[in-house]
Parts: sequence; C-alpha cells; structure tokens
Amino acid sequence: MKTLLSNAKVFTHGSFLETNVLIEDGVVFSLSDSIDVLAADPSVGVIDYSGKYIFPGFVDVHVHFREPGFLYKEDIATGSKAAAHGGYTHVFTMPNLNPVPDSIENMNEELKAIHEKACVKVYPYASITKGEKGEELVDFEEMTEYFELLDDGRTDDFEKKTHSGAIRLAGFSDDGTGVEGADHMEEAMTRVAALGGIISAHCEIKGILGGKNVHDGVLAKELGYRGISSESEWKMVERDIALSKETGCRYHVCHVSTKESVELIRNAKKEGVDITCETGPHYLLLNDEDVLAEVLKDKAADKSDNKTKYGLGRFKMNPPIRSEEDRKALIEGIKDGTVDMIATDHAPHSFEEKSKGFDGPMGVVGLECAFPVLYTGLVKTGVISLEKLIDLMSIKPSERFDVEHGIEVGMPADLTVFDLDEEYVIDPDTFASKGRFTPFDGRKVFGRCIATYVDGKTVF
Repeated sequence: MKTLLSNAKVFTHGSFLETNVLIEDGVVFSLSDSIDVLAADPSVGVIDYSGKYIFPGFVDVHVHFREPGFLYKEDIATGSKAAAHGGYTHVFTMPNLNPVPDSIENMNEELKAIHEKACVKVYPYASITKGEKGEELVDFEEMTEYFELLDDGRTDDFEKKTHSGAIRLAGFSDDGTGVEGADHMEEAMTRVAALGGIISAHCEIKGILGGKNVHDGVLAKELGYRGISSESEWKMVERDIALSKETGCRYHVCHVSTKESVELIRNAKKEGVDITCETGPHYLLLNDEDVLAEVLKDKAADKSDNKTKYGLGRFKMNPPIRSEEDRKALIEGIKDGTVDMIATDHAPHSFEEKSKGFDGPMGVVGLECAFPVLYTGLVKTGVISLEKLIDLMSIKPSERFDVEHGIEVGMPADLTVFDLDEEYVIDPDTFASKGRFTPFDGRKVFGRCIATYVDGKTVF
C-alpha cells in the first residue's frame, strides 16, 4: 500500500519544506515536490494536507499508563490512544505499577499488554530497586539481556515487533520516589553504565520535602500549608551529578522544576557529564501565583454554585508548580539547551481521587493538550520558534533515548499532522485518556492534531 501526503509543510532535517511525503510499506519512501505521476497511480492513496504541518511524531519519555495494577486510572489501550490523539508516536512508560516491573516475570505482564493493546510505540522502564522501595537493586544485567533477546527475536514469549520497532527496554527508573541511598545509586549507575543503559531519576529527598501539596511559596502561605521545598529536588540532582561524573553513567533527570536544578545541570554539561533532563508543559507555562488565582476563583465559585467541574486537583502534581523565578529559569534552560526535552509526565487518576483537590493524589494528564498549549504559549508569543518546539518534543528525546526517528527517506513513517490555524478550547471531556484533570482545562489554544501515523498506518 502506498500513501501520498501532499502539499503540506514538512519538518525534515531541522526545517520546514513544502513537499509531499510518499509512504510505502510503513516507511518514508520519498520526499518530492512532484506528485503528478503518483497522483495518477490508482494504487496510491492521496491525502491533501494543503495548509497543514507534518512533524515527526512526538516522543514522550515520561508517561504513566497504569497497566498492570491500576486499570481504573488508565490502561495501555486508552493511554496509547491519548498519545496518538496528541500527536505522539513513541512513549516511555514508568514503572510505578502493580506488580512493579522489577523482574522478567513482572515485566512480562506489561509487555503482554503493550503487545496486545498499544496503537503507538510503547517502551517500558524497569525499576531501579525491587518494588521501588530503595532497598535492593534489580538485576540490571538479566533485564537488559532479556530485552536484547526480544530485539533479536530469539524468544517465543512475545513476537519480535511492536509495529516496526522492537519491544525494547526504555531504561531504569524509580519514578514516583527518589533513590535516597547514595550507595545504592552509585552501584546502580556503575552497573547500568557497564551495560550502556540509562537511568532516569525522580529526584526527591523525603526528609527535606517539607510539605505534600504545593510549592513552598505564595500559594502555600495563602492556604496555610507547609510547602514542598525546592531543595528536596535539587539536592538529589546535585548528588546524582557527582555520581554520574564518577561512574560515567548516562543520566537523565525527570521533571525538572527548580532554578537551582537548571543551574546545576547547566554546569554539569559544561564539565562533560553525560546528563540530560526534561521539564513539563505546566512548569513552563504556569507559576504558583497562577494557581493561587485559580484557588481564589474556585472559592468564589463555591458561593455562586458555579464551581469548575474538574477542580483544584488539576493543579496538583509532583513536583509542584513552582515560582515565577523558577519558570523563567526553565524557559532560559530550554533556550540555551540546558533543558533538553519536554515530557508530559501524563499521570491519570480517577475522578473520585482527584476530586479531593489538594488532598488528592499527585498527577495530571497532558498527552492530548501538550503541543497546543506549548505552541500557543511559547511559539505564538515569540518565546521560541516552532522548529525549537519540535526539537524539544520529538528530535532531542529520540536522540537521547536511541529511537530511530525523523521524516527522512528510509525511516519508519511515524509522523503527525497539525492544523496550526485552528483555534479551540481545551475540553478534557473529549480526551481518549481516562484521566480528565489537566491544569489547562478551558484554555484557548491554537493547533489541533488531525492525524497521527505509526509505520504509515493511521492510528488517529
């Protein structure tokens, strides 16, 4: 089957070209200005995308699909559909599951669900410690060898391929909790470095956390809460940078949110440490004063019986939305390359759980609105270019996490199509995800995903 995507502005080799993309047998067969001969061929399905933009599918290295163990929150089917709806073709699933994928046996439950249900390419993380308890390290060597066997097709447990990409290990992470034992992290880094793997770290020291709901700033003061300290994040980043430098381990920092973390990572890169990091849309576009304004609005709504359907729980995530100073530091970080990529930390919970507001669980959804809120908030306002945003959401994460990706001849046809002129309001009730709580509920945005292709097949 041949498919011709015609007349679009296509992102390839770092810039946009007005060209046509011919897809054959799941790969990009050609990029050409001439379509007359192809359009006349009855074996070619032609789709006219005049005025639209085609990007390499987005790559999110940090999502929670909740399967196995918490299917009432999300599952592989709904999570991958949400990804496709948002323009994502590759996602990396975190291991805070039940059972935790800390062994081959436990990992196989998640792999089976991915193989049977995923409509995009899903790469699972294994945990760093057994049960994510921070006490006993997993068998990194056995887990890595097992995935290499899957990649080589030398096991009968699963078919070799999920789409055209092998079922492969994303890396190792104890996301949801920090590995507080320095000796444990040092050994983990030493062993993972020997395997050529990567550690993605949730940086958080519980002993100096301070609070459990919101950042230690104006919002915490207004609500009378003990706030979550910035130090609880950056002190572990500081420790892990030293360990990465010592061990040579490829090290990735999850959901960076503080100005101190940004500066530590900037300096580490200058020193040659093999480090990358991500931040999320909410940390780039919101600060705790914005959340305070929503709290006051919510209180006023209580009196008028006009309360928002998805209440204050849509502003509770870990780490929390921090100060304007932190937000500005993150913006500078994405501009100068200190912050390598944007990940959503898509973390759905049930309506009942999140309806508890700031007393509910941490986590918000983001796959289906990340690009439009970032395009509207950063590109249309002139903060960064569209090319830079695609770099942050697609190119840089694929490079760091070894994903074969890009709209080039011979590459898998994993791409997404957007209408950048369409204006609309974010409505969580239209989401494919089971999660509904996003801090961008009701925000007016530009840029709607109109199609996503994985290996040349339409998945949205």
